[in-house]
Amino acid sequence: MSGTFYVIGTPIGNLEDITLRQLDTLATVDFICAEDTRVTLKLLNRFEIKKQLVSFHEHSSKVDAQRIIDRLLAGENCGVVTDAGMPCISDPGEVLVKLCAENSIDVKVVPGPSAVVSAVAISGLNTRRFTFEGFLPVQKKERAERLEKLRNETAVMVFYEAPHKLKATLSDLADFFGGERRISLCRELTKIHEEVLRLTLSEAVDYYASNEPKGEFVLVLEGARENVEGGITLEQALEQVNKLIEMGERPTDACKAVAKESGFRKSDLYSKLQ
Repeated sequence: MSGTFYVIGTPIGNLEDITLRQLDTLATVDFICAEDTRVTLKLLNRFEIKKQLVSFHEHSSKVDAQRIIDRLLAGENCGVVTDAGMPCISDPGEVLVKLCAENSIDVKVVPGPSAVVSAVAISGLNTRRFTFEGFLPVQKKERAERLEKLRNETAVMVFYEAPHKLKATLSDLADFFGGERRISLCRELTKIHEEVLRLTLSEAVDYYASNEPKGEFVLVLEGARENVEGGITLEQALEQVNKLIEMGERPTDACKAVAKESGFRKSDLYSKLQ
């Protein structure tokens, strides 16, 4: 009979956020798969847990994954953790969950803190719906294609970003979604220097032009405004803008006038004219 694979959440910063069930599971499994064994060892030492750690990260091979599966099939129990938060979400642990499913190995979740949900909860935006996008592609072409797919997304969008890439990402977001779009920048969640800035994209670009980003960020971006029932479509609004321009109005004034009547954002209308 095969063992059980436990997906174990861990604190995203403050170690006091760990749960009794997480501690019990970490202490009772036969071995633990960790993204970075050095990070996980600090956690285990803090709570005096001694357990074999097996490294499994984005550069691990299929052979590495199969060794873990073979141990589970042999009856051992395994827990998987990431450096912080819930593993298997934008995380290499998802490979192991898929292999467990393919091999009929029981998978159980031991939930814990999540940077995504935590950031959305304190964003101050409409949290009825949200979509998690993780890290944007680094290559310009791939990044542009991803953002273009999200241009008309009405749900709140959540991104991860590293401090050294934040300025470029904010600039790209402003270019695609317009400077008036609201964003909440959640930094160092649950840690000593936790901070949430609620700004427009233009304000965020200006702020970090004179303030160097520090710490890991979760970006919560407002979605596009939904067209109210009975209102005009975006295409119809753009037709009105073009008619005003043909009559001699400046593009910015035309977009402002139509935005006031249609409910669409001036920045969204103007971006479609480019």
